[in-house]
Amino acid sequence: MKVIILAGGGGTRLFPLSRKCMPKQFLAIDQDKTLLAETIERFKNLVKPEDIVIVTNQEYIHHVKSELALCGASEAHIVVETEPRNTAPAIALAAQYCLDELGCAKDEVMFISTSDHIIRPVVVFQNAVTKAAEFASKGNFVTFGVKPTKPETGFGYIEAGEDLHGAYKTSAFKEKPDLETAKAYLAKGNYYWNSGLFAFRVDVYQNEIRQYAPAIHKELKANYRETAANFSNMPNISIDYAVAEKSKLGVTIPLNLYWNDVGSWDAIYDVLDKDDFGNALQGDCLPIDCSNSLMLGQSRLIAGIGLDNIMVVETSDVILVAQKGESQKVKDLVDILKARGRKEATEHTTMYFPWGSATSLGGGRGYKMKRLVINSGEGLDTRMHYHRSVHWIVTQGTAEVTIGDAVQMLHSNESVFIPMTTKYGLQNPGKMSLVVIEVENGEYLEDDDVVLLTQ
Repeated sequence: MKVIILAGGGGTRLFPLSRKCMPKQFLAIDQDKTLLAETIERFKNLVKPEDIVIVTNQEYIHHVKSELALCGASEAHIVVETEPRNTAPAIALAAQYCLDELGCAKDEVMFISTSDHIIRPVVVFQNAVTKAAEFASKGNFVTFGVKPTKPETGFGYIEAGEDLHGAYKTSAFKEKPDLETAKAYLAKGNYYWNSGLFAFRVDVYQNEIRQYAPAIHKELKANYRETAANFSNMPNISIDYAVAEKSKLGVTIPLNLYWNDVGSWDAIYDVLDKDDFGNALQGDCLPIDCSNSLMLGQSRLIAGIGLDNIMVVETSDVILVAQKGESQKVKDLVDILKARGRKEATEHTTMYFPWGSATSLGGGRGYKMKRLVINSGEGLDTRMHYHRSVHWIVTQGTAEVTIGDAVQMLHSNESVFIPMTTKYGLQNPGKMSLVVIEVENGEYLEDDDVVLLTQ
């Protein structure tokens, strides 16, 4: 069995914590591990790391590699989407990778997993995966249905039909219902939340997309590399709409465990521990006469007085305040910010790169300040500026600085000045992270004044 983890999404429903540069699969919610790390470790007792394929996009490769290293799963494979095309094309690309790059047989079972859900306990889930693999090996198109605990209107539903002894024939997929319909589903007892998890053989999926999603199938080329190069021509469509809702091979396996798609701040409130007054608190929080509220802080004290059913989420550059039950409108907020050209819609004050990270420390007319963290063995590409000078102060580690043709070493408490129109580079030759405070001065400080040069 090959496990395909879909980790290319850039959702914004957990704004301001989740943004395009750091979507929720790379966030830690209620544990020290990120959701992606939890997902990877969920399969550790079922398959070897080399049997895991993670589908992501170019922007997130360094995040994925970092998580794999932390999980001890660096042997896992990474498949890169050239453009976001939703889950159905992503799975088709992964299937082609399994065939051509991993040498899988056409009857190899693929288990398709999200990368950003909370599923507990793990043992119950692993037993269900084993059962799903058995049904999938017989040519079924398997999905998981989560036993609903309330009439939820934010999820799609699966109607279960004939009892197959441990699973059910899938009768129908249902769109997100209104409240009365959701109550009716709950009362009938044979409706499940659609988990977004699937299992099927490689050949079954390819046959299903040939029949139900020919626009995807026609873009499958002779080999993986040609298919990957042609990936942007595939339609943007989910596996649910493309195949699952139409397949006659559907089988649903019930999941009787805790499942949370972490799709909103209300969902975050549900998963977090509460105090005696129903408050979910993370960070430096001081609630007085507050009840049933979420307070989540990162960089400063959050003090609340007399709050009830209120959500407060703080990052270094944004404070979100919302009524509980209204968090689905966060996406609308992000759309407005994008329309106004606000960088907060897509960027954090700390941005992560393959070489390390850069944190904005503030700025004003004619200057910007950043904190650069350069990973061991990494560095900045050679560059220059027409409109700004750069001043670096090393606060940790050893820096190898190239200015023009001259190379010098800097240590803690040492600094260097780089004039305008001078090419320069920075490397970390040490074994520990290099930390540099960067001050830029000039009349024009936008990103398009960064001219990258070949070394």
